[in-house]
Amino acid sequence: MDTITPGAFALLAAAALLVGFSKTSVSGANTISLAVFAAVLPAKESTGVLLPLLIVGDICAVLVYRRHAHWPTLWRLFPAVAAGVLAGTAFLAFADDGAVRTSIGAILLAMSAMTYWRRRRAARAPAGTDGEPGADAEPGTGRGGRLRARGYGVLGGFTTMVANAGGPVMSLYLLSAGFRKLGFLGTSAWFFLIVNTSKVPFSVGLGLIDGSSLLLDAVLVLFVVPGVLLGRALAHRINQTLFDQLVLAATVVGGVQLLLLS
Repeated sequence: MDTITPGAFALLAAAALLVGFSKTSVSGANTISLAVFAAVLPAKESTGVLLPLLIVGDICAVLVYRRHAHWPTLWRLFPAVAAGVLAGTAFLAFADDGAVRTSIGAILLAMSAMTYWRRRRAARAPAGTDGEPGADAEPGTGRGGRLRARGYGVLGGFTTMVANAGGPVMSLYLLSAGFRKLGFLGTSAWFFLIVNTSKVPFSVGLGLIDGSSLLLDAVLVLFVVPGVLLGRALAHRINQTLFDQLVLAATVVGGVQLLLLS
C-alpha cells in the first residue's frame, strides 16, 4: 500500500468516524465512508482496510442493541447471504481494480436510490411503536416472504462482500418485513457482526487483509470508537430528515466520482 499523505489520512480518519457514527445512529452515513475509502485507496484494498473497522463498529452496536434481535429472521437470511458472499468473492478474485471501483460506484448509486425509495415509503407508512416486527405476521413467512428473504439475502451478501455496502439492502428488507425501531437496530447489529466476521477469511485469502492494512486499521480504529459514542449521544437530537438528505447527496457524488475515476 502506497504512502498515505496527511490529507488522505484526514479523509480516512473522517470516514472511520462516520463508520462508528453510522452503527449507532444514521446507518446511511456509512455509504460516504465506502466512497472515501475507495477514492483514497486502491479500490480492492479499500474493502480489506474497511472491513475490520466495520467489525469494531458492529461489536459496539451489538453491545447496545443485543437484546432486540429477531433470530428467526436472521436464520432465514443467512443461507442466501452465504451464496451472495461466495459470488462476491469470485467476482473479487477475477476483477481488476478499475472494475471493482466501477462496481462500488454503481452499487453506491443503486443503494442510494433504494434508500431514497425506502425512506419515502417509510414516511407514508403509519407510525408504529418501537420493538419487534409487526404483530400481523411473522416476517419472512409464506412463499412470498421466503422468496423476498432469499432475493435480499443474495444481493446483500454480494454487495457486502464486493463493497461492504450491504446496509441499504438489509435496511430495505427489514423495513419491508415490518420491523420497528429496536427490532430493526438489534437484528441489523447482529446480522452485520456475524456476516462481516465471516467475510474475514475470504478477504485474507484474496490478499485484501494483510499486515499493512491491519497497521492502518490500528490507527483508524481510534476514530471509530468516538464515532460510536457521538452517534449514540446525538441519535435523538439531530435533524434526521436533513441529515439523511445530505448523506444521500454525498453518496451520489461519491458514486459518480468513482465511476468517473474508473
